[in-house]
Amino acid sequence: MPKLIDAHTHVQFAAYDNDWEEVIDRSLAQNIWLVNVGTQKGTSAKAVEIAEKYNEGVYATVGLHPIHTEESYHDAQELSEPFFAKATEGFTSRSEEFDYEFYKNLGNNEKVVAIGECGLDYYRLGENTKGSQEKAFLAQIKLASELKKPLMIHCRNAYSDLIGLLNNQKSLLRSPAGIVHFMSGTKEDSKELINLDFIFSFGGVVTFVRNYDEVIKFIGLERIVLETDAPYVTPIPHRGKRNEPAYVSYVAEKLGELLDKDLEEVIAKTTENSRNVLKI
Repeated sequence: MPKLIDAHTHVQFAAYDNDWEEVIDRSLAQNIWLVNVGTQKGTSAKAVEIAEKYNEGVYATVGLHPIHTEESYHDAQELSEPFFAKATEGFTSRSEEFDYEFYKNLGNNEKVVAIGECGLDYYRLGENTKGSQEKAFLAQIKLASELKKPLMIHCRNAYSDLIGLLNNQKSLLRSPAGIVHFMSGTKEDSKELINLDFIFSFGGVVTFVRNYDEVIKFIGLERIVLETDAPYVTPIPHRGKRNEPAYVSYVAEKLGELLDKDLEEVIAKTTENSRNVLKI
């Protein structure tokens, strides 16, 4: 039984090329389990490859991030040139059309606990990408239904369209339907997503900004899980350094403060919630 679960991290990314085993060892030594989340073919395959090296405590999701459905900016923390070439075995484009059979084959692995991260992102990509984003998202909803696995949702500046698509595909959603990662929507968005039986993850950003406090209080501990989104959004007191799953405990502490809950209650409930939705 894990003490804590980092439900959304990326230790398979290039930021950890030289020390991913040590990063995972630090997490497991503290009885913190983790889920490495795929964003493209290469990072999804790498997440599964890493998960297979551990009997328990390390899991994977597979999917196509909406920013990769078209050519977009290159993040060296995600895909360095040597890592990208090695991990993708010939898949060299930074834009990708969702390959249903490729992800289905990966997703059948018992260590894969969700499909995604998938969804919509209107922050980095313009109006002309909405069609390709929607097409990839709908395919991943279908795949999650076929494989009987939850969704790992990414949404940025697109909650109205996301909720509309999910409502149209409601018959394909599981219960719980999945995790809305790094929830940045409104209380009304949260209510709509709760009605669809989603839960929500929050990470290190809650330790240094107050933008999410009211939404967190509205959602409540019953529907919250923890994440780091490492290597990004490192919590205080490690702000400015590379993030890692072992730091998820700082998120738990802050949520306890915001929700006026004992730390042990936050740890127990968020771990229970993660295990319930991800079946780990």
